[in-house]
Amino acid sequence: MFERVVLGVDPGVASTGLAAVGGGRRRAQVIWATTVRTPADAPEAQRLRSIASAVREAIATHRPEALAIERLLWGRNTGSAMGVARASGAVMVAGAEAGIPVHEYAPLEVKMAITGDGNAGKQQVRRSLARIHRVEGVPRQPDAADAAAVALCHLHRAPLAEAVR
Repeated sequence: MFERVVLGVDPGVASTGLAAVGGGRRRAQVIWATTVRTPADAPEAQRLRSIASAVREAIATHRPEALAIERLLWGRNTGSAMGVARASGAVMVAGAEAGIPVHEYAPLEVKMAITGDGNAGKQQVRRSLARIHRVEGVPRQPDAADAAAVALCHLHRAPLAEAVR
């Protein structure tokens, strides 16, 4: 069984994409999407609080049955990776507090599920959501579109994961 509404999250301290995607693999629709931006001059704890608050509000409003978050990929810039890891933690705590399951997907896994190409760029992901998967309401904001892709990835993967269990 797959979830009827999934909250997808593309985490980051400066901007976090959020998208509530409803339906199933064949008839998915972006119900709501936004990009949460935090002021660069604000203390990091305050920025993380803003992100967690936005996730809590999205959960309360859209009542997702699962939260799907893009897993951090460690690169060369460990400073920004730490910030993304902290933002991911704030998101995961908000999901756990709400009592909904939290699922992580690697960027490669999301891109493969949506485009069939693990090296796809943001524009290719957005186009694939609209054209190949016929998702209605794909957001124009890159982070929000990525969040929709993470949610759709979960909608694709959840039935298989459930069948394996």
